[in-house]
Amino acid sequence: MAVQRLDNVGIVVADLDAAVAFFVELGMELEGRAPIEGAWAGDVVGLDEMRSEIAMLRVPDGPGRLELSTYHSPAAVDVGLGGAPSNTLGLHRVMFTVDDIDDTVERLRGHGATLIGEIVRYEDTYRLCYLRGPEGIVVALAEELG
Repeated sequence: MAVQRLDNVGIVVADLDAAVAFFVELGMELEGRAPIEGAWAGDVVGLDEMRSEIAMLRVPDGPGRLELSTYHSPAAVDVGLGGAPSNTLGLHRVMFTVDDIDDTVERLRGHGATLIGEIVRYEDTYRLCYLRGPEGIVVALAEELG
């Protein structure tokens, strides 16, 4: 038995509109938004009387998808990972390859993104950086050098 594919990465956010705007600015496309509730949904995630809303975004011309969720009931729990250092156990990070890392960082700053470290060059292959986006989500960017 083997994994067939990675369908999506899911991230819980408090402000779904702001998170969607951030990832659309990055270049992802919004596939749709939908309320999620009912016994089946609560049973899947292990929460009684669960009500949420999701937004599904996809990478243009690619298989990568990101599911952003906000919880209306029960309320989301903030365990303080928003400012956690990059070596925190359980910390999530999502990485994207972009065509112009400097332009992307500047555009995302308009949505509250901050550099965690610096934009660095790895050999003659990539320019890389880590950003902190909405809700403290760690977003890595890579620009391939040619």
